[in-house]
Amino acid sequence: MENSRATSGRDLHLDLSGPGGLRASLMGALRDAVRSGRLVPGTRLPSSRSLAADLGIARNTVADAYAELVAEGWLSARQGSGTRVAWGCSPSHRRGDPHRDGARGRALPAAGTPAARRAPVRAAGPRHPAAAPRLDLTPGTPDVASFPRTAWLAAARRALSAAPSEAFGYGTAAGRPELRTVLADYLARARGVRADPERIIVCAGFMQGLGLLSRALRDDGGDAGAGMGADADAGDGGEADARVAVESYGLPFHRDVITRAGLGTVPLPVDEHGADTGRLASLDGVRAALLTPAHQFPTGVPLHPDRRAAAVNWARATGGYILEDDYDGEFRYDRQPVGALQGLDPDHVVYLGTASKSLAPALRLAWMVVPDRLVDRVLAVKATGEWQSGSLDQLTLADFLSSGAYDRHLRGMRLRYRRRRDQLVAALAAHAPHLHVSGIAAGMHAVLELPPGTEQSIVQAAQWQGLAVQGLAGFADPAAPAVPRDALVISYGRPPDHSFAQVLDALLRALPPEE
Repeated sequence: MENSRATSGRDLHLDLSGPGGLRASLMGALRDAVRSGRLVPGTRLPSSRSLAADLGIARNTVADAYAELVAEGWLSARQGSGTRVAWGCSPSHRRGDPHRDGARGRALPAAGTPAARRAPVRAAGPRHPAAAPRLDLTPGTPDVASFPRTAWLAAARRALSAAPSEAFGYGTAAGRPELRTVLADYLARARGVRADPERIIVCAGFMQGLGLLSRALRDDGGDAGAGMGADADAGDGGEADARVAVESYGLPFHRDVITRAGLGTVPLPVDEHGADTGRLASLDGVRAALLTPAHQFPTGVPLHPDRRAAAVNWARATGGYILEDDYDGEFRYDRQPVGALQGLDPDHVVYLGTASKSLAPALRLAWMVVPDRLVDRVLAVKATGEWQSGSLDQLTLADFLSSGAYDRHLRGMRLRYRRRRDQLVAALAAHAPHLHVSGIAAGMHAVLELPPGTEQSIVQAAQWQGLAVQGLAGFADPAAPAVPRDALVISYGRPPDHSFAQVLDALLRALPPEE
């Protein structure tokens, strides 16, 4: 029964840091979400039990807040229909409004809003040799054995039956409008992203999105980088001096994508508070910063609020961009969800999300929420011959999202990954209490600190056990100052359930004994 309750709700991102007690903060957060359009009329809210569990507060607090907002007219509640955002509570969302999009009942943006001012790859984990170990804890891939085949097939059948004939054509650079519309609703509700469909671009994986952005920024000329150093305009239009700041720990092939596009990279130090974004102001020629704010990859720490603010302030002051990689923001366990950085400034933050971690890399589906001033430039680059994600997969994902199947799948995977994380932590506490594990409040991987100088030997010892693991050193930017830190990045989300106990045994055998 506990599991069925935990997987039955819908995700809803709310910030409870407002004034007053928990009930007042919750009511204020819900009013703000409706007022800003993140929650449109008719949106079904999580049950009081589900939302209370997500926020870590009493169910009565949520029930009382819902009841008061129903009395105020913000919400409506009917037996068997749950609690929904009331129609007519926002002037831009009126029942029967002729300016609504009939396909989804989504209100078009009012004049003067950012949306109205314009008209209308992430790769798999690190490569392994042909004779790969039979057990695998390397990060980069979810538990693909848990892909929701039955629910996805049902969504595909519905999508195929309802698909218009033009959906079988070549498609457009932006992606299917059905998916972009549903994504706008979901990202606003679950991740706090401020978006409208016309600012969303569907990509064939995160890596393609990052490549498109890099090429668009390379050709940016004057917009981004207004605050760059004087010599940034030297040479061929300053392109040789244009750079992207990256976290000193990250994926090497992300840096490769940026450099292949003709931009340089410069590392930002990463510590227990995430990337040191305060250093951005002292860097010349930087047009953008690639960050993982919700769950730094691979160290697993969230970006400190002061550093989130520093990143946004830098982008505003210079005209640059923050490229927000929200690769696993839906998976959190012991903390309230960390909202998307994009919600702080949609004009300077590009939000990048992907289905590779939440569903499967094989889908080749990712998305970007792009500031107005960058949309046309990115679409122009994508229209020059970049491949598109399949329209039928896009329509299937749109149905999967709108039907609630995506929320149910995510909640089920959270429970599964949390159980594995707890097994990992318990096994380490029992058999290797001298080793500290961190980065476990969210995501699908943990960082296991090792004695100095032992990382490589332990990786080799694991290989003798038939287990693939990856050391933290493999993620360090070679251009960053060397910081002696030996650790393993352990992907407890990767192995299927039936082999997880065997994987843990192999890991424990490879670890050094306490001295």
